[in-house]
Amino acid sequence: MKNMTKEELFQLMKGTIIVSCQATPGEPLYDPERSVMPLMARAARQAGAKMIRTSSVRDIIGIKEETGLPVIGLIKREYPGYSGRITMTMREVDECMEALADIVSIDCTDTVRGDGLTAPEFLRKVKEKYPNIIIMADCATLEEAKAAYAAGADLVGSTMNGYTAATAHCKGDPNYELVEQMVAELPCPVIAEGRVHTPEQAKKMLELGAWAVVVGGAITRPLEIANRFMAVVK
Repeated sequence: MKNMTKEELFQLMKGTIIVSCQATPGEPLYDPERSVMPLMARAARQAGAKMIRTSSVRDIIGIKEETGLPVIGLIKREYPGYSGRITMTMREVDECMEALADIVSIDCTDTVRGDGLTAPEFLRKVKEKYPNIIIMADCATLEEAKAAYAAGADLVGSTMNGYTAATAHCKGDPNYELVEQMVAELPCPVIAEGRVHTPEQAKKMLELGAWAVVVGGAITRPLEIANRFMAVVK
């Protein structure tokens, strides 16, 4: 697939399910010798997915080669002094850009950063280095999303809701209210992500105005899927 403009990418994903195909060390589907995520992405494409979200240089490259689909890329890496782990430093941004990720996902939560920068300050540095980068801001709150957009994020997601100290109480169903607020108050595409476990929930997010919906665990994480069934049986 040819390189697409931001406008073309946004139109491609509008109203769709973006399938998240990720496996990190310690997870059942992580193989240090050969990634199986391109096969997951192949299945997603056959089902009609127009875009994939994935982690690691290996999987960004492998999925693009396997499917020809555009990729939202990120790098998960932990650093002392950092609370988050999704594309936290310029090193990870560089790796995503070198792997030709079409969109780069960055943690934009109000969490502790070892470099002393706020998320908006870091975003501005990224935009200075890569003026043409397309950034998806992974946020937990409306305030974080608004700050990220003001700092240059091209689209925002509810990805981190429930994963930060301030939103740890957000569990169970997807946060429909947060997505609805983001849609109402931000002029950029809003990506609904997090705790979307059923097709009905995904459809509701789109009806609330989400530009697209990212679904991962309910599709590409068999251990998580199996655990949900086991918990109900028990």
